[in-house]
Amino acid sequence: MTRPGANTEIWHASAVALNGQSALILGASGSGKSSLALQLMALGAQLVADDRTCLTSFDGVLTASAPAAISGQIEARGVGILAAETCRQAPVKLVIDLDSTETERLPPHRTKDILGVALPLVLNTPGPHFPAAVLLYLRGGRCA
Repeated sequence: MTRPGANTEIWHASAVALNGQSALILGASGSGKSSLALQLMALGAQLVADDRTCLTSFDGVLTASAPAAISGQIEARGVGILAAETCRQAPVKLVIDLDSTETERLPPHRTKDILGVALPLVLNTPGPHFPAAVLLYLRGGRCA
């Protein structure tokens, strides 16, 4: 059921949630959206949506959810479609852009506007620490 005044779109993105807050993972096909989501899930996050994410903007909050046809499913390349524990919907706290690589050691605060909501943005950061850093961001945010 859509709320009057809500704006909803389906994006080519994945999303995971931790403690009721989600990270929206953007990137071109094959960029690693599902792989990052799987890593985050292995560290304790829950799947919201894989590959297609319903985004709804209402009253200044962007919420992520899965289209019914793919809810509870995530693709693991070379393994298949896997069943996953899910979070039905969660407000988006962070946007991750896998198509752009971070070059700064301590990057500036960036934002991305999605459906009229400005959200913190982080760029792809090569290295094994990235999934853990994303989870800590979801838990406590960024200090500086």
